[in-house]
Amino acid sequence: MNNTMILRGSERLARDTRLVFDLLEKLQGGMLEIRLPGGASALFGDGEHGVTMQVHDEAMFSQVLARGDIGLAEAYLDGQWDSPDVTGLLKLLAANREQLKKAVYGSWGSLLAARVRHWLNSNSRSGSKRNIMAHYDLGNDFYKLWLDPSMSYSSAVYREADDGSLETAQHAKYRRILNCLKAAPGQNVLEIGCGWGGFAELAVQEGLRTTGLTLSPAQLDWAQKRVPSADLRLQDYRDLDEQFDHVVSIEMFEAVGERWWPTYFKTLAKALKTEGRAVVQSITIRDDIFPEYRRSTDFIQQYIFPGGMLPSRAAFRAAAAKQGLIVRNEYAFGQDYAKTLAEWRHAFEANWPEIQKLGFDEPFRRLWRMYLCYCEAGFLAGNIDVVQFELTHR
Repeated sequence: MNNTMILRGSERLARDTRLVFDLLEKLQGGMLEIRLPGGASALFGDGEHGVTMQVHDEAMFSQVLARGDIGLAEAYLDGQWDSPDVTGLLKLLAANREQLKKAVYGSWGSLLAARVRHWLNSNSRSGSKRNIMAHYDLGNDFYKLWLDPSMSYSSAVYREADDGSLETAQHAKYRRILNCLKAAPGQNVLEIGCGWGGFAELAVQEGLRTTGLTLSPAQLDWAQKRVPSADLRLQDYRDLDEQFDHVVSIEMFEAVGERWWPTYFKTLAKALKTEGRAVVQSITIRDDIFPEYRRSTDFIQQYIFPGGMLPSRAAFRAAAAKQGLIVRNEYAFGQDYAKTLAEWRHAFEANWPEIQKLGFDEPFRRLWRMYLCYCEAGFLAGNIDVVQFELTHR
């Protein structure tokens, strides 16, 4: 099958529906069936395997044209469309971002408005605390219901996990970081963004004097009970004035925001002893996509991690170098993140009845489903990756 649209049914298409369909005629690498409320359907793309979108309200097409991927996500949150395979649908669209560029970024006016909202969420000291608490202080009971027993909220490393379980793969991630540091018992290690204490727990077990920073009171309470011998603090990384043999930061960098990258790396360089090593695990975006991405904003920045921004690998290296840090090695494992997200999504859905008892409603469920599917699709399509960067002083 070629990528020519096939329309079934005699329904007359609204203007914006037709405009989106015109864009979708360029779809390739998979097949998409769109079923309209009146019973008509349209097929786009090529190949034998496809995904289906059931449209409940054609107003969603106007949202897509105006607000790009944010509009598509918002239409899902509003119940204007559904799919039995949201991840597969988003993966197909992500893989065709060049062909669908107008639908990815939306109109200039809406893009500017979204960009202003993103700028207003800048991660200053007060902004960082507000933004972090908005996400991580949903409650430890909430996260406990769908994260693995290690309470790790970052990508696991499956390729180094013996039994292939999420918990073992998360432990393998922490073990790999420690191996990269070449840390000796008795040395001190700083973790910027310590979460619920998964890395700190292993570091203490290995005989390291461990300091961890977080801006989430809920995480701090959990982590201090879990690792009482570690020095865990409710502290902004910018207020740090100590030196450490090694520094670790696991998926905190994405929340920093480009405006604060120089401060982040300056703080890291100052905290890291001359012969020390640092490992920063960060989600990254493709180098060729980065220039357009940085000029816009997306669903994740608007709804999940306000004030955040993904670096490209080249942008990360350049920002680090400006503060005297050099990247010695890069370990990429994006497909492991896709699997991690799938595990989280399945656990979230399986435990929804218990999550609902905590006071979360159906719109919240659709928001988090979109969030997890959106990210999983990005990794599967290869538009985003996750990398462990090993850094030293020059």
